[in-house]
Amino acid sequence: MNDLSLTTLDGGMTMVSAPVLDAFAASLRGTVLNAGDAGYDEARSIWNAMIDRRPGLIVRCAGAADVIASVSFARDNNLLIAVRGGGHNIAGNAVCDGGMMIDLSAMKSVRVDRVARRVWVEPGVTLADLDKETQAFGLLVPTGINSTTGISGLTLGGGFGWTTRKLGLTIDNLLSADVVTADGELVRASNAEHPDLFWAIRGGGGNFGVVTAFEFKLHKLGPQVLSGLVVHPFADAKAILQEYRAALEDAPDELTCWAVARQAPPLPFLPAEWHWKEVLVLAMCYSGDLAAGEKATARLRGIGQPIVDVVGPNPFTAWQAAFDPLLQPGARNYWKSHDFIELADETIDAVCAAIGKLPGPECEIFIGHVGGAAGRVASDATAFPQRSSHYVMNVHARWREASMDEACMGWARDIYKATKRNAVGTAYVNFMPADEADRVEAAYGDNYARLLEVKRKYDPANFFRMNQNLRAKKARKAA
Repeated sequence: MNDLSLTTLDGGMTMVSAPVLDAFAASLRGTVLNAGDAGYDEARSIWNAMIDRRPGLIVRCAGAADVIASVSFARDNNLLIAVRGGGHNIAGNAVCDGGMMIDLSAMKSVRVDRVARRVWVEPGVTLADLDKETQAFGLLVPTGINSTTGISGLTLGGGFGWTTRKLGLTIDNLLSADVVTADGELVRASNAEHPDLFWAIRGGGGNFGVVTAFEFKLHKLGPQVLSGLVVHPFADAKAILQEYRAALEDAPDELTCWAVARQAPPLPFLPAEWHWKEVLVLAMCYSGDLAAGEKATARLRGIGQPIVDVVGPNPFTAWQAAFDPLLQPGARNYWKSHDFIELADETIDAVCAAIGKLPGPECEIFIGHVGGAAGRVASDATAFPQRSSHYVMNVHARWREASMDEACMGWARDIYKATKRNAVGTAYVNFMPADEADRVEAAYGDNYARLLEVKRKYDPANFFRMNQNLRAKKARKAA
């Protein structure tokens, strides 16, 4: 390996000699890549195609020892680092320019204890990987809605999806985590060990270290669930969303229904005349008995005059991957989101107006239905604060050509502004784009000061800064 000029934490450059780099590489089970190596471009490519950064060094870790060595090497050389799990994060924090990228994507072990209902998961695992192993025993961890998402980033940000209302957030099912801290030490974080760190990583993102293993509790569900889509003409959207809101007021925890407004892709079950026309989709899942699910979904399925209703028994693994075709890598993406306690008429009006101004065929707005079990956890029990929200809105701008950047990002920002008055003020950090650093404090609400204290304890130099970053220097003001 040649001498390399690498980016430092303060934005400067440092030269690391070839012998030092060779010795570091030889200490690893995994591999080290730089710009001249085969596989470099693949390793630095992530889900959001807007992110095109070139790390000076990529370390593809094979295990916890590699992570410890990488953190120690970067710290000793004052290097800027980014940590990649699944590479799905909208802000692109998995990749840095010029520094070191610690790539965990090859760490894919999943070990299920079906008797104790526990599962141990490495940080490179995707939701599809996890579901494949757990659903073999009719067990699951409540996670997200897209099977290509990485478990690491999802969990550290909170994690919600189809089973949240019944089983809680992903972090509510986390029992422990192995974390490599900024000083290169591997510690176990749980309610019994380093409880302050355990509190902080449940929603506080990657601010505190690199997680090399997660331990989750498992729940009995599957392999089949009642799930599917009811597709409506968008002309009826306002009335449907109002009835949707009313139907969910007394919905059982087992029932989750998300509303998605967009142009209809050419799905095989949709009549051809509706392809690329504006539609409102009610996507629902019942986490329980199939017959009970038929009764629980009847009111939602009885709304309006749908184009199609394809709700029925499906393997949970198939339902978890149902939206994957719409979320493949390679597109440019920009998101804006809000949390709502109630879905106000003013918000519904703003959503309806925005769909009339879609800047591209892949842009959409979804309204996630949350609450339930997740909402009955105290807001200060974990770093994740927004327990009172009943709905999460994500404005998902998605397009292919750089020439569309201004139009698509502007569209998302306009909807964000139009719906802000009725929002809670918090935010799901996994939905926050790179230009929302000024929103981090509001995102954590009353938990922010405590997060800063934990950050100061475990990472006083802000070594882990490629994330929705907590500025440790502010901790003294909050104390």
